[in-house]
Amino acid sequence: MSSENGPEQDGARDAPPEQLALIRETVRRTATPRAKPRTWRGAALAKELPVARVLVDKGVLHLDRYFDYAVPEELDAEAQPGVRVRVRFGAGRHRVRDGRREGGGLIDGYLVERRAESDYAGPLAALAQVVSPERILDEELLGLVRAVADRYAGSVADVLQLAVPPRNARAEKRTSPQPLPAPPVPEPGSWARYEQGAPFVAALASGGSPRAVWNALPGPQWTDELARAVAATLASGRGALVVLPDGRAVARADAALTALLGEGRHAVLTADAGPEKRYAQWLAVRRGAVRAVIGTRAAMFAPVRDLGLVALWDDGDDSHSEPHAPQPHAREVLLLRAAQDRCAFLLGGWSCTVEAAQLVETGWARPLIAAREQVRAAVPLVRTVGDQDLARDEAARAARLPTLAWQAVRDGLRHGPVLVQVPRRGYVPRMACAACRTPARCRHCSGPLEGQESGSALRCGWCGREENAWHCPECGAFRLRAQIVGARRTAEELGRAFPAVPVRTSGREHVLDTVPETPALVVSTPGAEPVAEGGYAAALLLDGWAMLGRPDLRAGEDALRRWLAAAALVRPQSAGGTVVAVAEPTLRPVQALVRWDPAGHALRELAERAELGFPPVSRMAAVAGPPEAVTGFLDAVELPREAEVLGPVPLPVTPAGRPRRVGGPPPGEHWERALVRVPPGRGAALAGALKAAQAARTARGSETAVWVRIDPPDIG
Repeated sequence: MSSENGPEQDGARDAPPEQLALIRETVRRTATPRAKPRTWRGAALAKELPVARVLVDKGVLHLDRYFDYAVPEELDAEAQPGVRVRVRFGAGRHRVRDGRREGGGLIDGYLVERRAESDYAGPLAALAQVVSPERILDEELLGLVRAVADRYAGSVADVLQLAVPPRNARAEKRTSPQPLPAPPVPEPGSWARYEQGAPFVAALASGGSPRAVWNALPGPQWTDELARAVAATLASGRGALVVLPDGRAVARADAALTALLGEGRHAVLTADAGPEKRYAQWLAVRRGAVRAVIGTRAAMFAPVRDLGLVALWDDGDDSHSEPHAPQPHAREVLLLRAAQDRCAFLLGGWSCTVEAAQLVETGWARPLIAAREQVRAAVPLVRTVGDQDLARDEAARAARLPTLAWQAVRDGLRHGPVLVQVPRRGYVPRMACAACRTPARCRHCSGPLEGQESGSALRCGWCGREENAWHCPECGAFRLRAQIVGARRTAEELGRAFPAVPVRTSGREHVLDTVPETPALVVSTPGAEPVAEGGYAAALLLDGWAMLGRPDLRAGEDALRRWLAAAALVRPQSAGGTVVAVAEPTLRPVQALVRWDPAGHALRELAERAELGFPPVSRMAAVAGPPEAVTGFLDAVELPREAEVLGPVPLPVTPAGRPRRVGGPPPGEHWERALVRVPPGRGAALAGALKAAQAARTARGSETAVWVRIDPPDIG
């Protein structure tokens, strides 16, 4: 006996009888052998349904299936379908003791199903732990996740990471509020401005499932219209889900819903919320305490009970495309949900994408538009400044803005704020030769040369080297001109021209939400335009050629969408609202802006895509990676008979120190990309073939990365 044990024995001898009895009972219970939770070796199994089918949280494609585990009797009550579990994974077939497979590492998973027997003939490993008894995964959510994984050639585990937020124990212990009764049927409100607006709301309130593509009129009423659609769905006893592009749009929709329905009837799901708050809101939806959800793309998988409406605002916004594997788009996920739940579908925005036009053309959805009289009464006056106007304008050659734009700014500042949209942030992001307009490149890395605020030297945007003695390699000239002028430089020039007017900027570093109705100049990059109280008096859309000249299939569509988003914040023409677009007026997107006809532009784009066989008329996949890996992958994959392979072609090298674009190569690596195209109706076969080929590569342990993206938003 050690000296340390002596006092303990003396204390036990002097203890009262009740304490001695408690000590003896504790020793007896401790002496009883118990199975270790790691393997539950020797533990009895559950008497009923002793097999658990588990989806392990491993994102590799060749493990995208269910695995069977034994259910110990002590975990029988908690191990219910839908709970989070921990299991041993990776044990060898021969590591079996007392009828249990042992070894492997502990990983997370989801219990999908309890079964009486396993399809696996050998001994099973046991469930190591039930993390929480909260049942977070049901058949409906699992079916949606599987459908998204199959469509995008991804794994169910990867999609589940997007669909289910991380667990938070404190939020899980908190009880959710009791569900509120259904609200009364709302009035149509501003929906009456649209030809089929009031019948659409009435159909939602009566339990119908209308499907519509909504071309919203300019102005702030769109949030109230969304709120009324949600309220009508709730009045029918069903749930509603609205996905918006960013946190500012979510905040406006949140305010509109609160004003219409009051507190406690909807949940807000955004990635910016803290882990506890986000999980608590998600659990309230999962438990049925809340029937309406609004949020960013993180909300597209929200487990809304009795889903009656899915709505998406501004589907052309880049933020709706998930950057993490398998990179689903919110529009496609909501389309899958509408088909799976047979619920209503609403795709809205000031603009109209080609995908939205295709939904109308195929008859899957109906257009929800206003009459031309209503459009003309709501939109501002749109004027353009083209190349011929600039050539005749002496002021345009010497100054940043043409004369028409200066006049619009001067007149607009008499009545309120003026919005100036600039395609790029920064000072002078791009420079070019003043004589022949050849882009100015760095002599060391061929990166673009940028102007600095000091004006003393040029600096390379890739390697950061300064250039003090540049001359044009094409014509030998020494003078430079701004190829694209950034937001900061534009704000600086406007501040000098209007010294008595405050100048505010809104961009990536600092995004303004609202501005007052007092006169001010607001310089913003696309997508960061703040809302002005009472609307802007005027707006300038600068450097339109820079947005239209991007080498991308969606350049025209995206430019029109950004212009319409800025022009929609301007007062109507009857109140003096004016928009000046510095772009060639003969171009199709500019004409669509002048006429305020986004649907007509989308239909013409769709017709051209059909002739050329481009998405969305066809289904397309991008295969990118090192040249040898891409070639080997294309040789191994069993593509559908109708598939057409375009390429491969080299991808631009990502400079060191610059962020890697989605689908682009790592910095300094040389990658190639091939496009695989199939006709309509063969998209599932293409995704299945690519997924099988990727699974075979990962099973072989191939170290060379090959990226597969279904329906990439940027195909050049």
